[in-house]
Amino acid sequence: MPPTPNREDIAATWEYLQVGITKIMINLQDGMDMGTYMGIYTAVHNFCTSQKAVGSSRRYTNAETHPTAESNKTKPSTAHLLGEDLYKKLIEYLNNHLEGLYEQSKAHTDEALLAFYIREWDRYTVAAKYIHHLFRYLNRHWVKREMDEGKKHTYDVYTLHLVQWREFFFLKVSEKVMAAVLKMVEKQRNGETIEHNQIKQVVDSFVSLGLDEHDSTKSTLDVYRYHFERPYLEATKSFYEAESKQFIAENSVVEYMKKAETRLSEEEERVTLFLHMDITGPLRKCCNTALIGDHANILRDEFQVLLDNSREADMQRMYNLLNRINDGLAPLRQKFEAHVRNAGLTAVTKVASDAEKLEPKIYVDALLEIHTQYQTLVKNAFQDEPEFTRSLDNACREFVNRNEICKVGSNKSPELLAKYTDVLLRKSGTGVEEAELDATLTQIMTVFKYIEDKDVFQKFYSRMLARRLVHSNSSSDDAETSMISKLKEACGFEYTNKLQRMFQDMQISKDLNTGFKEHTKGLNLERQPLDSSYSILGTSFWPLTPPNTTFNPPADVQADLDRFSRFYKNKHEGRKLTWLWQLCKGEVKTSYCKNSKTPYTFQVSVYQMAILLLFNEKDAQTYEDIASVTQLTSETMDAAIAILCKAKVLIMKPEGKPGPGKTFHLNYDFKSKKIRVNLNVATKSEQKQEEVETNKTIEEDRKLLLQSAIVRIMKARKNMKHNQLVSETINQIKSRFVPKVSDIKKCIEILLDKEYLERLEDDELGYLA
Repeated sequence: MPPTPNREDIAATWEYLQVGITKIMINLQDGMDMGTYMGIYTAVHNFCTSQKAVGSSRRYTNAETHPTAESNKTKPSTAHLLGEDLYKKLIEYLNNHLEGLYEQSKAHTDEALLAFYIREWDRYTVAAKYIHHLFRYLNRHWVKREMDEGKKHTYDVYTLHLVQWREFFFLKVSEKVMAAVLKMVEKQRNGETIEHNQIKQVVDSFVSLGLDEHDSTKSTLDVYRYHFERPYLEATKSFYEAESKQFIAENSVVEYMKKAETRLSEEEERVTLFLHMDITGPLRKCCNTALIGDHANILRDEFQVLLDNSREADMQRMYNLLNRINDGLAPLRQKFEAHVRNAGLTAVTKVASDAEKLEPKIYVDALLEIHTQYQTLVKNAFQDEPEFTRSLDNACREFVNRNEICKVGSNKSPELLAKYTDVLLRKSGTGVEEAELDATLTQIMTVFKYIEDKDVFQKFYSRMLARRLVHSNSSSDDAETSMISKLKEACGFEYTNKLQRMFQDMQISKDLNTGFKEHTKGLNLERQPLDSSYSILGTSFWPLTPPNTTFNPPADVQADLDRFSRFYKNKHEGRKLTWLWQLCKGEVKTSYCKNSKTPYTFQVSVYQMAILLLFNEKDAQTYEDIASVTQLTSETMDAAIAILCKAKVLIMKPEGKPGPGKTFHLNYDFKSKKIRVNLNVATKSEQKQEEVETNKTIEEDRKLLLQSAIVRIMKARKNMKHNQLVSETINQIKSRFVPKVSDIKKCIEILLDKEYLERLEDDELGYLA
């Protein structure tokens, strides 16, 4: 290069600089010696710090430090002009260079154009960094001053290179470059292999050109979004709209879903490989619309077919696709809910041929089978999504509470569930393992969750629990406690309070019996006392009623209970004991059977015991004699005798039903495969009567519950509209049962008559303290 020119000669200086800049721009790969590099740097420095420039700078500095009205009007010209001239010369040079590049680009198309664009972009930006450093003094002083004064379109030298590239080259070729990019992407979508790194370099260049017009130190994505993202999304939309329309016309919906899954996955991979992350959201939306949204109805129409054929994997595929668009799943949830409800109703209908003879286990298993099947589907195919879970719950609630069995009686579901629980918790020969039992009880609670009339379950369950406890017939105390804990967790302390108190009474009774046995040992009795035990049951907690018959117990039994009564009253003065004969049972041994080497043991009710003990006196007893001695009502006595006759312990003459005029003979030829024979079995009429009584109690309790809820609400609110009171009462009671509006209105009328409430103007009710 020639020697460094005079520092004040712009023409000579630029001519000198241009040689070096051109070498950087064109032949930088050949390298640059240190002498040339320092020569250019020095020339820029010398020009910007010429004598005139320095003097002007000093005057400008003084003017800034000691401002006057005159100095504010006068701009320091020399330094300003010198820097500006150099800056303008550089702009002119870059524009000429870029015009030349544009002319060269016309000779290239498609991938060749991309290669040319990337090569020239790399060369240009590397050169820009060198030139930026060589013009550092200009940046530090003149450019900085211009920018500080708020001058627009003034940039540091590197940014200037980018601005000029954008204005004089990029805007002219961007459409052709993007067309080449889109052709490459389409090739890849059609299965061809491409050099995706080229596209990534193009994307990076587009991003680099996003310069903030108001602040050159900041960048934006505006250029990238307009020139790359916009046409890319448009091309993507067009490609997938055409492809999906053709594919779905020629293939099944399931095959289309697989295709859509693949395409969506590929587009996400492209973002990772060569696109900018900014495009992720818009691209996903674009693909979702073209591949899913436009065909959503066709997909949804296929959902019922998949449900009917249990195509879990395909349903999961459909869920994943439709979950990507707004409100895509709502119609699926509706179809799913209707399908599960119908499946549940159908399952119940299959087992409900005879509602009266229906086994509780069969009924509950039918409910559980449907719930388990579709709960698994929700978990596996629908990812346990809360809305699908809600649809499952709604469907289960429907077929559990309003099915073929419930038409017989609206309380049937909770009743059968309570009976099945009783079967599980009662001692039996099934020998169910404790872990298995607990798992089954957990399933019971699954059905219980859907029961609307939880008070019905509570009534039946408490009566059955009472029998298990009184007859010491529970399979396990731990299982009983576990079930009560589950109910408490589901419905709260109040729901299980009485159940827990029943257990406490049984424990107190055990201690009491131990004390009574010790007491009996101290008595000087003529005869061996009975091996007896007594349960003291609190009237408020046990769902039991006094016997509906008079009864004269056998002498030995009467003597034993008289001793116990005296013992108990000595401990608890003032308490009244009511004997629940219908729950009393015992065992009697036989020694009269001709064909048995080992005496039979009969397990009997206390009524049967009283009848059988009469045959110790003579082998035959008339109906009238038995009635006279036992004092039982005909209904109770007939039921007890009927079981003894059916088991052939007694022979009735003449044959028929027990009643006046009949004579009963002890059967000496009685045979049984079992040594212990259970005769204490409830008849169907007794079970039916108990169900009727339980349902009657439920209705009475509901009236009281509704009245107490109404009073509680009105006491808090004082005044309330009639309809508001009805609505609030339903909200408070629905966790126990779903009350009828007509029942609530009847209770309001009762409370008005009792003067708990009063009528006010405008259909309003008031509370009377």
